[in-house]
Amino acid sequence: MDDAVTTQDQTQGRDKDFVEFVIKQLVENVDAVKVDRRVDELGVFITVQVAKEDMGKLIGKDGKTIDGLRTLVRVIGAKEGNRVNLKVVEPEGGATQF
Repeated sequence: MDDAVTTQDQTQGRDKDFVEFVIKQLVENVDAVKVDRRVDELGVFITVQVAKEDMGKLIGKDGKTIDGLRTLVRVIGAKEGNRVNLKVVEPEGGATQF
């Protein structure tokens, strides 16, 4: 299990940087974008927070934008042998899984 965590730590830059880059291209308030990455025994867990005004742009119509981003992040993780999950945190403090 230590080898898996080590591999996930080594590829830290790719998944997190990709998510941050894509989201900053979508939103108006770039300074409010916060991306956090944690690694545990289940894999990589990325949380994203944007300004309240930008939630609609991040989620997209019927959730298609965030679903597409999740798919791409999982592909990046799979190439490195990692399981990657992406979660959007609502600006009010509550967390929503879309």
